[in-house]
Parts: sequence; structure tokens; C-alpha cells
Amino acid sequence: DVQLQASGGGLVQTGESLKLSCAVSGFAFGGRAIGWFRQAPGKEREGLSCFSSVNDRTYYADSVKGRFAISSDYAKKMIYLTINNVKPEDTAVYYCAVALVGNYDGSYYCKTGGDGMDYWGTGTQVTVSS
Repeated sequence: DVQLQASGGGLVQTGESLKLSCAVSGFAFGGRAIGWFRQAPGKEREGLSCFSSVNDRTYYADSVKGRFAISSDYAKKMIYLTINNVKPEDTAVYYCAVALVGNYDGSYYCKTGGDGMDYWGTGTQVTVSS
């Protein structure tokens, strides 16, 4: 079975940095796309950063551009999200996801809130205190 396990969340103060991790298992790493999403209470799921091998480019939502960075380690089967200068509005449950097939670029996966992603990880809560 394909499994994604997110970790690294917690309570942080405004301005601090945080690195979320997503451990992937159950398939040969290197699918079509990887992405990070978040969902705050009462809000729809938001795509933050999505990379697609269709065009080898990474999309970042305007709300996080310049502060968030997605990365991966194929050998370790890990996906990461580095968050710098956290803000109270970053408080949410964060999810990682992968797409094994598909012909979409990163902006599609992120702008649709994850349509086309095949597998989702367990969420990790990030709470930012002001």
C-alpha cells in the first residue's frame, strides 16, 4: 500500500521557521507530482507548493511565495516543506500528496486544491502564536 506520513508540525511563534517532512512508502519514488496543501478550520483546502515532472517546475501559491520551499530526497523517499517567517495565518493542518500519473503541471494541482493527486498523507497540525 502507498502511504504518506507527514510530521514536523507543532506550536511555533510568529517569525520562526519550521520544516515539515513527509515519508513516502509503498511505491517507487518518482511519480508525476508532489505537493503540500493545508486546511484551516472553516476554510477550503489550499494548495501551497506543487512540483510536476510534466514541466519540471514548482508552483507556489501567492500567499506563501518567498517564504515556503518544497524539496525532496528521492533516496530517502522524503518530501519536505520549509516554512520561514511563519505567520498566524499559517495555522492549519498541513498535508502532503503525490500523483503517480497525470499530465498536469504544478499550478493545476495547487490551484484546484489537489485534484488529480492520487495519495494523501496524514495531516500535521501547525499552530502559530502571535
